[in-house]
Amino acid sequence: MHFDAHALQSQAHFFMPKHLQALMDKAQEATNSGVSDALEGVARRTFLKVSAASGFALGAFPLVAGAQGHVAAPAGLKPFEQPSAFVRIDADGTVTVTINRLDFGQGVQTGLPMILAEELDADWSKVRSVHGDASAAYADPMMGMHLTGGSNSIKNSYTQYRELGARTRAMLVSAAAAQWGVNASALRTSNGFVVGPGGKKLGYGALAEAAMQQPVPEKVTLKDPKQFRLIGKPTGRLDAKAKSSGQQDYGIDVRLPGMLTAVVARPPVFGGKVKSLDDSAAKAIKGVKAVLRVPTDRGGEGVAIVADGYWPAKQGRDALKVEWDTSAVGKPDTKALLAQYRELAAKPGNVALQADMAPLAGAPHKISAEFVFPYLAHAPMEPLNCTVKLDGDKAELWMGTQMPGLDAMAAAKTLGLQPQNVKVNTQMAGGGFGRRAIPTSDYVVEACGVAKAARTAGLSAPVRTLWSREDDIQGGYYRPMHVHRAEIGFDAKGRILAWDHTIVGQSITKGSPFEAFMVKNGIDATAVEGMKEPYGVPMKLSVHHPDVNVPVLWWRSVGSTHTAYAMETLIDEVARAAKQDPVAYRLALMGDKHPRHKAALQLAVAQSGYGKKKLAAGRAWGVAVHESFSSVVAYVVEASVKDGTPKLHSITAGVHCNLAVNPKSVEAQVQGAALMGLGMCLPGAAITLKDGVVEQSNFGDYAVPRITDMPQVTVHIVPSADPPTGMGEPGLPPLAPAFANAIAQITGKTPRELPFKLA
Repeated sequence: MHFDAHALQSQAHFFMPKHLQALMDKAQEATNSGVSDALEGVARRTFLKVSAASGFALGAFPLVAGAQGHVAAPAGLKPFEQPSAFVRIDADGTVTVTINRLDFGQGVQTGLPMILAEELDADWSKVRSVHGDASAAYADPMMGMHLTGGSNSIKNSYTQYRELGARTRAMLVSAAAAQWGVNASALRTSNGFVVGPGGKKLGYGALAEAAMQQPVPEKVTLKDPKQFRLIGKPTGRLDAKAKSSGQQDYGIDVRLPGMLTAVVARPPVFGGKVKSLDDSAAKAIKGVKAVLRVPTDRGGEGVAIVADGYWPAKQGRDALKVEWDTSAVGKPDTKALLAQYRELAAKPGNVALQADMAPLAGAPHKISAEFVFPYLAHAPMEPLNCTVKLDGDKAELWMGTQMPGLDAMAAAKTLGLQPQNVKVNTQMAGGGFGRRAIPTSDYVVEACGVAKAARTAGLSAPVRTLWSREDDIQGGYYRPMHVHRAEIGFDAKGRILAWDHTIVGQSITKGSPFEAFMVKNGIDATAVEGMKEPYGVPMKLSVHHPDVNVPVLWWRSVGSTHTAYAMETLIDEVARAAKQDPVAYRLALMGDKHPRHKAALQLAVAQSGYGKKKLAAGRAWGVAVHESFSSVVAYVVEASVKDGTPKLHSITAGVHCNLAVNPKSVEAQVQGAALMGLGMCLPGAAITLKDGVVEQSNFGDYAVPRITDMPQVTVHIVPSADPPTGMGEPGLPPLAPAFANAIAQITGKTPRELPFKLA
C-alpha cells in the first residue's frame, strides 16, 4: 500500500492519529463490540488458560481470546498491550508469537517475533509465529485500526512488541522467584530459561502455568540496545523453509469439507450490468452447481459460476453468453485521457505549495518538462481470493487481507450479520503491494455476495471465490495515471530561482472513508507526497484531480512512484546543465537540514566507487535519493544503452531506516523493491484502456520484471540506534530516476515517460 505512516504523524501527506481516532473508534465499536467488552470487562490480572496438557499460553493462538470472551485486561493496559493475545508458551518451551499484520512477503512473521523474543530472552530456535485476526488486540497501536500498510509494521509496533516481551519475561521471573522463595531481583533470564542463585535454571515451558497467576506489569524496563542479541543481527526468516520447499499455504490454498469454487464474469467496463444472459451451456458443464447473477464493484453486476472446482467453474464462465449494458457508465480511453491531462497540466490547479514565481520569466536558464506515468496493476503472484462459510447467523472468512477489521465490517454489512458474528482468518498472502487493502473491500464484498446468493440457491457449502490472472489484471484498482508539467528557472551556477510544477491524476482517497482526512483544499495528500524535499527550492505546486471511471488505489510507495521520478530527474538535469557533479549538487542543495539523506547518499556513493572506479565502455553512472515512509534510500547505478535499449547492470543502495531490526529483511526488501522499480521502466509496463475496456490481460501483454532483468544489487545500511522506520516501500521510488539519469548521461536526453521510450 499504501498508507504513509510518516504522513500520519507529520500531516504532510497523511493525517494525524487524533484525526483518525473518531473514524477508528466507530470501526472498532462495530467490528469488535463483543470482543472489546470482553477485553475490558474481566477481572484484573486474570488470564486465559488454553490447555494444561500443551503448556500454558500467556496468550492464545489467534481468535481464542475473542472466541472465549475472556482475556487478561489489567487496569491501564489496552488490548494491544496485553501478552495474553500475543504470546503462547508450550510445555516444551516453544514460544508462538501472534503478529498483528499480514505477512505477504515483507518478513514481519520474523521481524516482529524477533523484537518480542529479544525482550523475552527467548530461545530463538524455539520461536514460531502465526497471524492475528480482526480482534481489537491486533489493531495498529499508532493508528487504532487493523492495517498492514505504509511500511508501518515494524515502525509502529517496535515498542509495542518489546513491551509485550518484557511483560512476559517479568511474569516468568516472578513465577520462578515464588517457586524458589527468592527475590525476583536476584534472578536473570537467558535463552529461554530463568537463572537463579548458584546457576540453577527453570525453562520457560516449566514456568508457564505458574506465570499465568502472576500480575501483569503495566510498566517495564526495556533493554539497552547495547544488550541486544537478536535485534540488529542478520536473521533467517521463519517461513523460509516452508516457502522455498513449496509447503507454505496461502489464502488460495484453503480447503474446507465440501467447499465449492466460484469464478465471476465481470462487466468489461467498470460498473456495467448484465443486459441479457444465456447460461444454458454453462449449466450443462459437469461440476457446475449454479449460475448466479451477483453484484460487483462500483454498482455493477456480474455472473458467478459456482462449481466443485476451479476448472469446471472457469469452463462454465467461458460458456456463458452475456450481453452487457454499459450505457450508464463512463468509457475512458487512454489516448483521450492523456490529451485531457495535458490540457489540465497547462492550467493552474489547487495549490499545494506556494512560492514567488516572478523570477521564472527572467531566469537565464530554463527547463520545461512534461512527464507521463501510466496506470499500473499490482499483479501479485497470488491472485485475489476469499473463502466464505455461512452458518446460520454467523460467517467465517479466509483470505490474505491487509485490513481485516474493515473487511469484516464490509462482510457483515453484505451478509446482513452482526459484526461480532463475522470471523476473519488472516492467511499468508502471496504479495499484494496495496491491492489487499481496499477501502471498498471489493473482493471480499463480492465473495460474500456470491456466498449469499449460493445459499439462497440451496447450496450450503463454503464457497471460495477465486480470481484468475486475467481477472486480476483487468479487475481494477490501479496506480493512477499521472501527467506532471514543470517549468524551472535557474542561473549559471545551478541556483534554482523558481520551480512551477503541476500534477494531474485521479485522487486515490476520494469517495473513501479516508477522504475527510487525506483530501485538503481539493488535494489528495497521496498525490503530492515526495515533492520538493529534501531540496530547499522555491516551488509552486498545484494539482488537478479529474474524475475517471477507473478504480485507483495505492501501489507500492504510492505517490512517490511518480513524484520521486520527476524530482530526481529534474534535479539531475539542472546539475548537468550547470556542469556540476550530480552528487555534489544534491549535497549542496540539502545543506545541513537532511543528515539522513546525506548519509544514505554518501554511503551509496562510497560503496559503489562512484567517481573513482573506471566504468566499462558505454556505461554511465546514475544517481537518485528519496525519502518515503520515514526511510531514505539512495541508489548509485551503472547502466548502458545498446541499439536503443537501456540495460541496468548494477545497483548500489545506501539505506537509512534508523535501527535495522533484521538487516537480512532490509536487504531483501530493497532488492525486491528495486526490481519492482525497474519493472516500471520495462516496455509493456502499463495498463491502457480503449472504450472503457482494459487492453491487457496477462503477463504476455502486461510486463513485470523477470529474473533475467535482475541486475547485481548490493545493499548498505547506515548504522543507527534510533527507533526503526519502514522498509517495505522506500526502496522502489529512487530506482527508476537513477536508471533514467544514467541513460541521460549517455544519450543527453532524460526519458520523460514511463515505461521508457527511447526511440
